[in-house]
Amino acid sequence: MVVKIRLARFGKRNSPFYNIVVAQARSARNSKPLEVLGTYDPIPKPAPLGEGKPIKDIKLDTARAKYWLGVGAQPSDPAWRLLSMIGLLEPKYSIQKMQKTELEQRGNAQSEEGVAKLEGR
Repeated sequence: MVVKIRLARFGKRNSPFYNIVVAQARSARNSKPLEVLGTYDPIPKPAPLGEGKPIKDIKLDTARAKYWLGVGAQPSDPAWRLLSMIGLLEPKYSIQKMQKTELEQRGNAQSEEGVAKLEGR
């Protein structure tokens, strides 16, 4: 049984609201989940006291999310992003990671060119 952590969409047209759920991978998006872990409201609300950036509301039961990640539930890309914002997962794509992999690829390409030059002699 493959289990995924993903978002189930609710709300009216143009005002989405998501439940963060644990469901079987082959089930439909809005079918009955195994467990509801929390909610996510992507529409920004004004910051308290009118200071700072607007806030997108994320409510999550972190203990249950850690449990499901521990038993092998695979988060979808949007769920991964939300879990990394909370601090449960390492961000999938970060600028530093992308720069490291780019440098490693350049280093591998240069070493392969050097080997090709040595073999060509």
